[in-house]
Amino acid sequence: MNRKAEVRRILALETDELLAAAHGQLKLFETLDEVYEFLANEMVNEFKKAADGNKIVSFIMPVGPTQPYRIMAEKINYFNINLKNVRFFFMDEYVDEEKDELIPQTNPLSFRGQIGPLLFNRIRPDLLMPESQIIFPSPENLSQLPRMIEDAGGIEVCYGGIGIHGHVAFNEPAPGVAQSNPRILAINEFTRTIDATRHKGVAGNLENFPHRAITMGMKQCLAARRMLLMTRNESNEFFWANTILRIAALGQPGDDYPVTHARNHKNLLIVSDLGTARKPKFNL
Repeated sequence: MNRKAEVRRILALETDELLAAAHGQLKLFETLDEVYEFLANEMVNEFKKAADGNKIVSFIMPVGPTQPYRIMAEKINYFNINLKNVRFFFMDEYVDEEKDELIPQTNPLSFRGQIGPLLFNRIRPDLLMPESQIIFPSPENLSQLPRMIEDAGGIEVCYGGIGIHGHVAFNEPAPGVAQSNPRILAINEFTRTIDATRHKGVAGNLENFPHRAITMGMKQCLAARRMLLMTRNESNEFFWANTILRIAALGQPGDDYPVTHARNHKNLLIVSDLGTARKPKFNL
């Protein structure tokens, strides 16, 4: 496979050609607000189905993108959706590079610390699931996670973002990544650079930005009965996602861009906005 030639080819496509070539695995909206509304609605609809059923349904959840969570909480409260039949397996968390322990929740980068204000603190307490049904990967449960998911009946939907180098959760490019299980790993420099610059409060502090993370395996993500992924440029001044969106939608599956393995999934949808889908000005 010649990835460089492939990227030049798919970057040359007009947006309508991109959509046609994706064969229904790509959905685009005019604005990011519409993307976030769609994602929130998709999640809420799944939780409503779980609430109406008689068993606990499991989902792999990201902490980012964060924007749908406020909308989702409002809808859960408005429609009185009880989450007692919902189990969240969160994707990942940063790890202290010296001790391979989770960074403290007080760290502003901590996903465990962010999800309360983003989501759980906004939902009426009587509608929340038990704490035992909110599971983050940790050094203590790392080896048990695959069996926990299996015993739970598998994952209904894997939600997630797509990183600049095609990572889903922190499944970075690596040989055999499609069969990877939960693990602690080094975050590659592409991801660290993007994350240290897009978090405005971090101000590009690469020296002290976490070098390691704990992650759900790509194997568990791909085994979900449905995958709903998204990526987007986050402002008009910070363009990076146009290329990875096209690779995710049309790229040949390969370990160099882990998200491309999802193209073989029987029920995959990638969502973004028209701005992120637009072909770049320069096709290098």
